[in-house]
Amino acid sequence: MFSHLNYILWNPDVEAFHILGLSIRWYSLCWLIGLLLAYFIVQRLYRQQKIKDELFDPLFLYCFFGILIGARLGHCLFYQPEYYLTSVKHFIEMIVPIHFMAGGGWKFVGYEGLASHGGTIGLIVALYLYYRRTRLNLWQVLDNIAIATPITACFIRLGNLMNSEIIGKVTDVPWAFIFERVDKVPRHPGQLYEAIAYFVFFFVGLWFYRKHPQRVGTGFFFGLCLTLIFTFRFFIEYTKDIQVNFESGMLFNMGQILSIPFIFIGIYCMCRKQKQPKK
Repeated sequence: MFSHLNYILWNPDVEAFHILGLSIRWYSLCWLIGLLLAYFIVQRLYRQQKIKDELFDPLFLYCFFGILIGARLGHCLFYQPEYYLTSVKHFIEMIVPIHFMAGGGWKFVGYEGLASHGGTIGLIVALYLYYRRTRLNLWQVLDNIAIATPITACFIRLGNLMNSEIIGKVTDVPWAFIFERVDKVPRHPGQLYEAIAYFVFFFVGLWFYRKHPQRVGTGFFFGLCLTLIFTFRFFIEYTKDIQVNFESGMLFNMGQILSIPFIFIGIYCMCRKQKQPKK
């Protein structure tokens, strides 16, 4: 029998504050903070590398929409295809942040369900489109974004923690969280594990950049980011509860399966013949 006194009780309000009649959720706020931090970090990297400001200006919009669209489609197609691809209304819910009510009508719910693997794919596609527009060195663009990406990932996972979602398996470790909105048993705070790891990975990438700034444009930082994040993601999944029913009984869950290609891509980018970017 578990004693609630031995663990961390977790049940924060999902809403951070209200403004002009709109409720701002912690999850949305964490996403915004993560993206803004990445924005200022990459802006500084561009200036250090003497890249013109007008080439930086459109980058934020490409990244924002790439991550959002990719993360949304990733969740719907990887985790709930049987729901979103079985009716026109459900398909509309995949694209538009609304939910159709059983008795008729609809309500705005925001995008409930975003997948990090889909967000990564969406970001890579968006950066390729940005490269096609600006004609900057593609590896330089990928490397600069990769240096800042872990800090954004950190805040996204903090948003998951505030939402009490992506919870861990039942455990008796002294730092376990009891997610009161979910159940009354202590669980691994998987979101917090990931947030801390990504925070550390950010400073690892920053340290490498300060020691080897000439490697920007070779793909090394892009590979380092993918390898660190998705290798950690693969193993941390063993502490998480399943997200969808079809994962029950699987040797590897969907998060692990989707992480494997990114790990191999990351290792390849780090080990490929390092060529200095063209001026």
